[in-house]
Amino acid sequence: MRIHCLTHVPFEGSAVIADWARRRGDTLSLTPVFEGQGLPRPTDFDWLIVMGGPMGVHDEAEHPWLAAEKRFLGEAIAAGKTVVGICLGAQLIAHALGAAVHPNPEREIGWFPIELTEAGRSSSVLGFLPDRIQVFHWHGDTFELPPGAIHLARSAACSQQVFLYDGRVLGLQCHLESTPEGVADLLAHCAEEIEPRSTSVQSAERMLAADAHDYARIHGALFGILDRLAELRH
Repeated sequence: MRIHCLTHVPFEGSAVIADWARRRGDTLSLTPVFEGQGLPRPTDFDWLIVMGGPMGVHDEAEHPWLAAEKRFLGEAIAAGKTVVGICLGAQLIAHALGAAVHPNPEREIGWFPIELTEAGRSSSVLGFLPDRIQVFHWHGDTFELPPGAIHLARSAACSQQVFLYDGRVLGLQCHLESTPEGVADLLAHCAEEIEPRSTSVQSAERMLAADAHDYARIHGALFGILDRLAELRH
């Protein structure tokens, strides 16, 4: 399978998604959209993975490449591709599907649980997960559920955590791909976002205290989700 990944900043790459692709024997190519490189054609890939970033969906004045990327996502979805978005990527996909994207009532940064909805518990993509699972978050914006999408998970601070559209377009607001190095990079580049702290924003010390079991849990969840999404497409 040919997987293509879009990144928006140097410090948020494909993370363990590259490990998942390698384990399966799939190819993984990458476009750093923020560098102004041309986007691939939909015929050049089977899956599209859209990563996170600190900018917002509507920040085209500061990041002009967003306009082309949003058009491209609509084209990829219309072409029948499997598309997976993480954080900003999920917001961009929701926007491409016609949903509103706006600031969340509060930032959600740190290790907090998500809870499966009734649809999530019966979903062939997320149903293998426990009803509640502790995951990593770093976002200030959120999205409305796109028309026709299925709402699969929520958290206390953000109702829209996971959605599935047409069995092949998946939005993940949370970061299941994160690694200790990735969290440290976010803290180095986006530290101003953790002040002032609230009940949904943890300290840097708390975020860095996560251990190997925490990361194994979210990576196992992500790999299981991607495996099942791949099975749906065969």
